[in-house]
Amino acid sequence: MLRSVGQTRVTGRGSGEEPRAAELRAAVARLRRELAGYPAEFSDRGIAEDELAVLAAMVAAGDPEIPRMRRSLLLIAGAVGSVSALSPALMQVRAAVDLFGEAPPQRR
Repeated sequence: MLRSVGQTRVTGRGSGEEPRAAELRAAVARLRRELAGYPAEFSDRGIAEDELAVLAAMVAAGDPEIPRMRRSLLLIAGAVGSVSALSPALMQVRAAVDLFGEAPPQRR
């Protein structure tokens, strides 16, 4: 696989895991737990659960795509953003995604 200069592969679980990946993994796990424990149903819960699964899978595979991570974050925020009880966990996911930096500009 080709990578840009300075871009490193995110390793899976175990020793030597890249700190950004560990942070994202922990943040996603926390929001998943809190979402599962949230008693009220809301219409976009499934969207949030699906996108959290996408983020978890990207980190587990060791090759997160920044644009896709940001898209997932937006969908999750849209789905659970109005649930104030989930705000701290959502902000932790956002901070973890931000650790990966900005997405490179798309070419036209």
